Amino acid sequence: MQARPYAPSALPSTAARLLAFLAILVGGLCGGVIGWSVTDLQCGPEPSGGPAADERVVEDDCGVANGIGAVVGAGVGAGGVAVVAVLVLRAMAEWRRDLDVDEVPAPPPDA
Repeated sequence: MQARPYAPSALPSTAARLLAFLAILVGGLCGGVIGWSVTDLQCGPEPSGGPAADERVVEDDCGVANGIGAVVGAGVGAGGVAVVAVLVLRAMAEWRRDLDVDEVPAPPPDA
């Protein structure tokens, strides 16, 4: 049984794919933090001119809203970074393919 001949792959390197995956995870994490903080700022007690000295401000239960904001933010963040990562990996593959093309250079024009 003979081995198949070597055919160059258009896939990006494993390191590039790993970095793209890590970038998607970081984008999702940042989007989740942003989504949580936005909903945390929006959800809470209504301002009533400032609390008196003997009054305590009790925050509403915003755990579900904060969780939904975090999940939506993480999805949007990871999705956006994933689109950019796919475009970068495709551009890298196309650039590598263009480097592998062996073209005969045109002869210089006579002066």
